[in-house]
Amino acid sequence: MSSHQFDTQQIHAGYAADRARNGPLAVPIEATAAYTFENLDHGSALFQGSPGHVYSRLSNGTVNVLEQRTAALEGGVAAVATSSGQAAQLITLFGLCDSGHNVIASQNGLFGGTYSQFQQLSRKFNIKVKYVEDLKPELFEEAIDENTRAIFVESISNPSLILAPITELAMLAHKHHLPLVVDNTCGMGGWLIRPIDLGADIVVHSTSKWVAGHAVVLGGMVIDSGRFDWDASPRFKGVFNPKYDRRWPFALKMRWEMLRDMGPCQKSVRGILDAAGWLESHPKVKWVSYLGLESHPDHVRAVEMLRENAFGGIVCFGIIGHPRDVIDNLKLTSNLSHMGHVKTLIIHPGSTTNQSMSDEEVLASGVPRDLIRVSVGIEDITDIIADFEQALEHVPSS
Repeated sequence: MSSHQFDTQQIHAGYAADRARNGPLAVPIEATAAYTFENLDHGSALFQGSPGHVYSRLSNGTVNVLEQRTAALEGGVAAVATSSGQAAQLITLFGLCDSGHNVIASQNGLFGGTYSQFQQLSRKFNIKVKYVEDLKPELFEEAIDENTRAIFVESISNPSLILAPITELAMLAHKHHLPLVVDNTCGMGGWLIRPIDLGADIVVHSTSKWVAGHAVVLGGMVIDSGRFDWDASPRFKGVFNPKYDRRWPFALKMRWEMLRDMGPCQKSVRGILDAAGWLESHPKVKWVSYLGLESHPDHVRAVEMLRENAFGGIVCFGIIGHPRDVIDNLKLTSNLSHMGHVKTLIIHPGSTTNQSMSDEEVLASGVPRDLIRVSVGIEDITDIIADFEQALEHVPSS
């Protein structure tokens, strides 16, 4: 499927109806715990790695469609579906690290939930995360030691909207025989940016966001580029092959049914630049962060790295008053902890996802207390702007 365009792959990758057997056009739901063997030898061969299914915890035909389709869209060779984006991160690090090993990341560019999970990894499993001040490759290199097993970054950080220098970090990681792991949740399932094309070795993301887009099910994905030579690296004794969690086929079917149409990505980015520009000019807005604005420090790099005329579905801003002055007065926009939905969503991380952070951690994360994150949906952008305009009327002038 690699020769086909993105829009074609999201419909066809991973499944073709068996015409010779009068096969179904739609992907069948294989709601089964186990699969039958043709005979004793067939069962033995399956347990030795021959193609086919044994047990749905290991593989399932419905699940495989989702995995193959996602891998194709991200430019990888294979994928593993998980129960959530956090689970995708966790099994990746468990697959790469043993107790006493470490991963290098920049705290200034991490989702609050990821930061919390990394803290638990350190406490409970003695897998350390070494933080550098920002995404400069030279800082990562200084932090590498004999126990380092990976470099971890977000392609576009949530919610600080920092665009990672993936190519430079990949070159550095490979110089030291390390894999580069990239969380591409804000990359919209490969529609906005494909880290593997830029040198990443493993991509993880939450399929609950733009991939699904309807806030119906949770899910995550681990995608392997197929390019990292695990056996050649002195840091790894075997290839990356983690054990993983599975969801029931019906939930997976819902996810890949939605994966057939990434149209919401196109619609959400279509008007967001206008909304960001409108916010930037509003007298009650102190600052705006959006990769499509020339004022964003990573704008030039975004033009080079992202899909043409697309800069993502997230815009962040701060106001002269308290965030509640806007959030509590919106009528069309929903206040909740999610993003990538067809509806426009808003959240104040400082009082929710990042509330447990100390002042020092907040400063290091690059996510100020006044930051308001907006995930723009596919409504008419003029209606969204009107909603924010009436809400901002409730913000005191000084």
